Amino acid sequence: MVTNERITKCVYAAVDEMNSQLPKPAQIAKSLDSPLYGHSGNLESLDFVNFIMEVEEKIKSEFGVEVTIADENLLSREKSPFSTLGSLIEYLENIFDRETQTEAS
Repeated sequence: MVTNERITKCVYAAVDEMNSQLPKPAQIAKSLDSPLYGHSGNLESLDFVNFIMEVEEKIKSEFGVEVTIADENLLSREKSPFSTLGSLIEYLENIFDRETQTEAS
């Protein structure tokens, strides 16, 4: 069963993996309000892409399903799911909710 705790665990594991590769000033704090992307985020574009790929890999490992988090429309949304760790986790929950609803139909 997909739960907020399991999704958060995946995202935080990806944070740990990224932080092991980043210099201290660029590291991501493990907090729901930690900025990821945009004017307040610490990640460079390539680091951000690597982080998203790492999250996708952790999700695949935990749940046994492949998800594609990023698409070209997401960055232009008024409230980007990539603003903070919390918004990313919420977005992932929505992806799983939609998948569950689709399977139930």
